[in-house]
Amino acid sequence: MPRRVIVVRDQMQKGYRYGLTAPTGRGFDPEFRPELTPAEMLRLGVFCGKYLTDCRKEFPKSWFARAKLAPAGRDCRLNFFGVDASQPLSVWRRKGWLHADDPRGWFQWYCRYYLGRRMPEEDRRQIARWKAIRRHVAQLRRHCEPGDLLCRRRQRQALLHWAYDSRKI
Repeated sequence: MPRRVIVVRDQMQKGYRYGLTAPTGRGFDPEFRPELTPAEMLRLGVFCGKYLTDCRKEFPKSWFARAKLAPAGRDCRLNFFGVDASQPLSVWRRKGWLHADDPRGWFQWYCRYYLGRRMPEEDRRQIARWKAIRRHVAQLRRHCEPGDLLCRRRQRQALLHWAYDSRKI
């Protein structure tokens, strides 16, 4: 039984409800070990500042305290590596990467998972996608000197979007 029910009212979902059944930030699948929390990702600068700008009420206020957001439009200078590393939402839709419960994609799923929502089948799918992105870590290690944050900035930014801390590679 859910500890708490969240009702979503934003530009992409109206009246969507989900229950929190796990403690916030804990109870993760053992194969899912993100290196960054949603709050850390937002503070670092991800998705050109244009993510979750219309749905702050759904998530803890603390996540947005120092978030780099661009409410008026995308501003990729806000990204930690200062480059665009995102596919448009239309590409995600066309490729079937979105789930109806999370129309904004993987990061929305991660934020809700972090809060404590569990959807076993979708969680397995998203965790498999997260694990597949790890190949980019190997590419950075193969092609960049350790600590060279100017090497493959787009790839590093993409890893940040998936909760891998590419600053440490």
